Amino acid sequence: RAPPLPLPGTMTSTAEFFEGAVKSGTMILISEIGDKTFFIAAIMAMRHSRATVFAGAIGALGVMTALSAALGWAAPALISKTYTHYLAVALFFFFGLRSLYESLLAWEGGGMQEELEETEKELGAKGKKKGKTKTKTKTSAFLSSTVVETFVITFLAEWGDRSQIATIGLAASEDPFGVTLGGVLGHAVCTGAAVLGGKHMATLVSERAVAITGGALFVLFGTHALVTGVEE
Repeated sequence: RAPPLPLPGTMTSTAEFFEGAVKSGTMILISEIGDKTFFIAAIMAMRHSRATVFAGAIGALGVMTALSAALGWAAPALISKTYTHYLAVALFFFFGLRSLYESLLAWEGGGMQEELEETEKELGAKGKKKGKTKTKTKTSAFLSSTVVETFVITFLAEWGDRSQIATIGLAASEDPFGVTLGGVLGHAVCTGAAVLGGKHMATLVSERAVAITGGALFVLFGTHALVTGVEE
């Protein structure tokens, strides 16, 4: 019979809670600026109420962060903690080195403006399709509300994203509550910036610089986890 899971609140100290929150928040801030979910919020905010779009987007990202942290929290109970720790290390190095390679050695130009245009086309296509199938029932009116629409689009766009996988890996080796709090706060800052002026920001921020910074940050996290080893 497997031993019961320890209570999450007893797993780490306050210092480790804040360490997890800082790592998670920093990771999200670096990796989500200029990401597809960032531009989804920016474009939706041009067509609808900023507060409504923010509510839908942060709701989806908050749920995704909590689910990812829960998966990372549960992993050591299902798999050896040593395996999950070094899997997290491998993920950080993989994403970090890939980001550095793509931005330093295999950069093909483009940037946030291209990501913005691509997202605009995708949302425009969805809008046309939605217009053709629109009905006047109360149920469809609710399902097509801005909050629900933003929530669903953002959730699906974030699923399988590198920040989600990195959050799972981070929660496997850090305090899951700290990772969740830091992640949600990081998403709130990015989404807030997107709805307030994301389209203008795309013309000012270099995607290559963001990619290099993010890659270096992932490698730093991986190095730290490798040096500190598995916590007993």
